[in-house]
Amino acid sequence: MQQSPRAGREGDVLAVVSQSGPTVSFFDAATDRQLGTVEVPAEPHELCFDPTQRLLWCTTAYHSGYYHANSGRRTELTVIDPDTRRIVEVVDLAPEHGPHGLALDTARRRLYVSVEGSADRPGGVVVIDTETRRPLGRIDTDAPGPHWFAIDPAGRTGYATNKEAPFVSVVDLERGVLTAKPEVPGSEGLAVSADGTHVFVASPYAGSFSAAEERPPTGIRVIDARTASVVDTLPTEDIILPVHLTSTGKLLAGEVRTAPDPASRLGRHAPGRLTVFSADTRKQLGAVEVGHCPLTITSSPDGRIAYVSCVASSTVDIVDLETLEGLARLDIAKLGEPGAHGLAYVPRAA
Repeated sequence: MQQSPRAGREGDVLAVVSQSGPTVSFFDAATDRQLGTVEVPAEPHELCFDPTQRLLWCTTAYHSGYYHANSGRRTELTVIDPDTRRIVEVVDLAPEHGPHGLALDTARRRLYVSVEGSADRPGGVVVIDTETRRPLGRIDTDAPGPHWFAIDPAGRTGYATNKEAPFVSVVDLERGVLTAKPEVPGSEGLAVSADGTHVFVASPYAGSFSAAEERPPTGIRVIDARTASVVDTLPTEDIILPVHLTSTGKLLAGEVRTAPDPASRLGRHAPGRLTVFSADTRKQLGAVEVGHCPLTITSSPDGRIAYVSCVASSTVDIVDLETLEGLARLDIAKLGEPGAHGLAYVPRAA
């Protein structure tokens, strides 16, 4: 008899951001029972779990609203103890603002945080010492709004996607400089292959084009890390926001789907789609319907289960990646729009 994908997860926890909550909620990964909630500064966006320090980092990007539709940019990161479910510290990055993407290098004990630009300088990446929780420096990305950020397994190269800028920013993390700008028509989520040779980038940016016929083909651009150029595209039916690579080599993409609406040029949200590819063969393995507007994806450490937060429906879909069947759907409390956003899987304490 095949073992249940829930087996062995006792004590593991899923942390979920509610952007308008503004909260981080904690769920038992084996039973989906809600364990507690932490109120955080508005507007929380992404989460990153540091297993070395056993802390959660949460970005707070705006005072209200979202990218290009906000009442001003915040400057804080909230540090949370996931075991006691309490705030440890609020780290102020000022004058940096609009922190969003998070990438962790546990070996060097560095956290990389993407921040938006201003009139006098471009966007960039702030480098933080995870022991002292203090900034060490900044790397410019030559783009106004670097959003998602990822690093290669060696911790030497970082990649920032840029919504409006027609390129991905490649930075040398050891020298702290921008080294390349592979061309893509605006970009969203990204993931780096396990061997560091390729980067998978969602493109184009969802807000770049006013009409479907003007938009470049939707999909995942594959960038060769050695040449810093696009070498392939994995096609999708709809715009992709999040991209995630599991420990077993499955490439997960969250497709945002809409239905016609006479009252709106952009249409209305329809159920989204989790599309699964093999990172090695680049072939599509299947897809499953999820909530409205998938915005963040993570997976269990064994690569068996996917978690997809959907901001418009404020839900998290839990999917068995071997059968591509939905296991459960979590409802995430919100006070307005938007809803569920950042995710982090927190294994039980040793």
